[in-house]
Amino acid sequence: MSRTTYYTATTLDGFIADEHHSLDWLVTQDIDPAGPMNHNEFIEHVGALVMGSSTYQWLLDNHISTGGTWDYQQPSWVLTSRDLKPVDGADIRFARGDIRPVHAAAAAAAGTKDVWVVGGGDLAGQFADHGLLDDLIVSFAPVTLGAGKPLLPRRLDLRLVEVTRNRAFACARYDVVGPRA
Repeated sequence: MSRTTYYTATTLDGFIADEHHSLDWLVTQDIDPAGPMNHNEFIEHVGALVMGSSTYQWLLDNHISTGGTWDYQQPSWVLTSRDLKPVDGADIRFARGDIRPVHAAAAAAAGTKDVWVVGGGDLAGQFADHGLLDDLIVSFAPVTLGAGKPLLPRRLDLRLVEVTRNRAFACARYDVVGPRA
């Protein structure tokens, strides 16, 4: 059965990027690309992606503009309120407004595979607000920022399903139980 998963890394104090959208804190961390809860195994089960405009812009500015290619074969939705340039040859669909029709389209495109909510935290929160977020897979880095873009700015009850270590990261998988009153 298809699931909608927020798969991300965070600092120990709960930020997925610093206040300038930088991930410098992340790319310097020691991780085994073949280790537990790794990205390559995760992405094999993903049939569609949904990301926010800040995540997309970060990919454009820090990967595509430096000669990198769009790394995803899956159809990708970018939720945005501004005009963004597409990546040549990539299946990118820009959307605005209500997350529910975007989720329905992404789930249909994913088929029996999963939908990956790439980022950011507020976007994952919008999925949770509508009961559309099934689980979180979070890798906690041994660093603090003190400020930045929060992991998931919502009040949710979660159930810990799995915990492991991948070199410098403490990794955990949680099922989303529902909103916390």
